Amino acid sequence: MKSSFLKSTSDPPYLRLLQKCSGMRQLKQIHAHVIALGLPRFTYITSKVLSFCAVSDTGDLSYAETVFNKIAVPNIFDFNSMITGFFNRSEFQKGLSVYARIRTLGLEPNARTFTAMMTKIIRLSSIYQVHCQIMKLGHESDLYVTSFLVTKYSTRGAMELSRQVFDESSDRNIVCWTSLITGYCSNGLVGEARRVFDAMPERNDVSYSAMASGYVWNDCFNEAIELFRELKSCAAVKPSISLLMSVLDACAAVGAFEDGKWIHSYIDENGLDYDLKMSTALIDFYAKCGCIKTAVDIFKKMLLKDVKAWSSMILGLAINGHNEMGLELFHEMEKRGPRPNAITFIGVFTACNHKTLVNEALRLLGHMSKVYGIFPLIEHYGCIVDLLARTGLVEEAKILIITMPMEPDGAIWGSLLNGCLIHGHIKLGERVGKLLIQLEPQHSGRYVLLANMYATMGSWEGVMRLRKMMKERGVVTVPAWSFIEVNGVVHKFLVDDKCHPQWRYIYGVLNQLGRELDAFNVMNDAHS
Repeated sequence: MKSSFLKSTSDPPYLRLLQKCSGMRQLKQIHAHVIALGLPRFTYITSKVLSFCAVSDTGDLSYAETVFNKIAVPNIFDFNSMITGFFNRSEFQKGLSVYARIRTLGLEPNARTFTAMMTKIIRLSSIYQVHCQIMKLGHESDLYVTSFLVTKYSTRGAMELSRQVFDESSDRNIVCWTSLITGYCSNGLVGEARRVFDAMPERNDVSYSAMASGYVWNDCFNEAIELFRELKSCAAVKPSISLLMSVLDACAAVGAFEDGKWIHSYIDENGLDYDLKMSTALIDFYAKCGCIKTAVDIFKKMLLKDVKAWSSMILGLAINGHNEMGLELFHEMEKRGPRPNAITFIGVFTACNHKTLVNEALRLLGHMSKVYGIFPLIEHYGCIVDLLARTGLVEEAKILIITMPMEPDGAIWGSLLNGCLIHGHIKLGERVGKLLIQLEPQHSGRYVLLANMYATMGSWEGVMRLRKMMKERGVVTVPAWSFIEVNGVVHKFLVDDKCHPQWRYIYGVLNQLGRELDAFNVMNDAHS
């Protein structure tokens, strides 16, 4: 730091200089100047110096110790700075010794003291010990401490203790309520979270966002959308960006196009920023709803694109059948975009979803490790196995499974079994099917695939044996279903469903589409 930094004014505003300080070099020069002028006796300045050294990312904890040890009578702010510094760097014993000194001197810890101690604590027993100190010293009613304890217990899965802290607090604000909702949702207890949400005396955009996000985390997408519709009728609460993004994810998952489109319009009408996360969420939404042109338009308008934006766009093109465009975008990403990651290659392999792109998929499988140092995960192998199996290269798919560096899971064996069923590899399919049932004895879909294999062989005895096995093992058959949104209403269909009032017309259209697809495939095969 140049001397002009210290001579910027005739009466040096040291507090302002400390606020602007960006590193230890500047800090030491400011501190030296403070010492030379005899200002360390002003505890506020010394406390600020100490805080920077102990807490800042660019600080120096050893220097902080030196400053701290020279303070004749440290105040609670100084003690908290040192505790925060030690616990942030996982020097728990030193942090606890500082706390012990507070108690020895007869000082009164405050809420910040305890939250500083709990920030980096992982073990449940340690959290409970700090909690005991909080109760002993009468801080259990502090709003900040309550919300922190609720969060800390819930992150360790101790929801009973989390709820106990909440219930025993005499004063609870909206932050405490929201912390409990988030805790329940993060532990999969969505029903409990909703009961807490409904019992809230008041709600704001953060509490709505916590509940909606919780629904999305737990795959309760329709419930998230319903909650959002409830919020729209509440004029007192304006939806936050985080809430809009959570609901967009839900809309993308279930194809609730009208609700997602409403969010897009709301963003435009209220002049909200199209930041990276929001733009990427919109790309994902439109791509999953089949509006790939709109997704591409949003992508092109983005001034800054990170790896997640590129990856979402590549996958969006792939799932909408624009395989070549997806691969072209990946090659463009390699030239001028960010470095691809493992998720990028999931989209790339999905884009290779055609028999003419098998060799390209295999080339890229080697390319990702050789060029980018990304070693394929089981999800990447799963994409390639599925591609090989569906295109008739069943033996090649089997060899890839055998040579994989990790144990194949049910999804990978399921892809191979499906390929065997499609292309008539009966004996291999039977072996794979039996292996799958051993691997996932409660997965109804595995039994169904093997039963279909036996039915193809004409082995009705095998089909009956599988049905009996399912009954004995208590395997629950989960019916397959699909959905589509028309005029804001989501229509759900089960297999062979004839409950819809227009089912005859729907089946007629499906049959016509099937005939046209068969004709297209025959023509395509003739030209390939």
